[in-house]
Amino acid sequence: MENVPENEGARPAPRTVRLDHRQVRVLAHPLRMRLVGALRVKGPATATDLAETLGTNTGATSYHLRQLAEVGLVVEDPELGTGRQRYWRAAHQVTQWEPSDYDDDPDARAAIEWIEGDQVRYLTQHAEQWFARRHEWSPAWRDAFGMGDVFMTVPPERLQALKDELWAVFERYRAEADPAAPGAEQVQIYLAAYPMLAELRLAAPISDAAPLPGEDKP
Repeated sequence: MENVPENEGARPAPRTVRLDHRQVRVLAHPLRMRLVGALRVKGPATATDLAETLGTNTGATSYHLRQLAEVGLVVEDPELGTGRQRYWRAAHQVTQWEPSDYDDDPDARAAIEWIEGDQVRYLTQHAEQWFARRHEWSPAWRDAFGMGDVFMTVPPERLQALKDELWAVFERYRAEADPAAPGAEQVQIYLAAYPMLAELRLAAPISDAAPLPGEDKP
């Protein structure tokens, strides 16, 4: 998720954090994940605002915000605070990690595995909410929606190269985006790439040279 101000011309790169072992252990909590996400999407907020947004109590949001602040994932925004009213903002707009970053720390490895699973559940929830309400959108947006999957047989280095290319395309479109364009809306794009478990693999690798059922070779 990211919450980047829209500017004319080139847009600045989002602030990014590479999660260290302590940060990943602190972040692996349902409410803390939602707090960071809400601050990134909605902008600075008080513990009371966040409690209302997330359907919990102010005591819980205050406590977990302090825990996140201790590892630098959220910070106070003194320019907005007045008296006892404390505003918080996300310290970064993008979170990065590689699973192998935590191979030497079982607790951190378990934490990042939980975070990854939580993200999958959260993104699935967003998609299901879209499915339930897509009839409210115009035909152009319903047709612009898309999902699909591709099978290929590659070594990890090639998969990493493919991901890098795709992210570069996403970043180019993000940087060129014009929020004032007619019909423009915020969109969310997911990218997941992983090796297939043995029991789920295709009987034979897909090849461009092999015809699909019902097709003839040229």
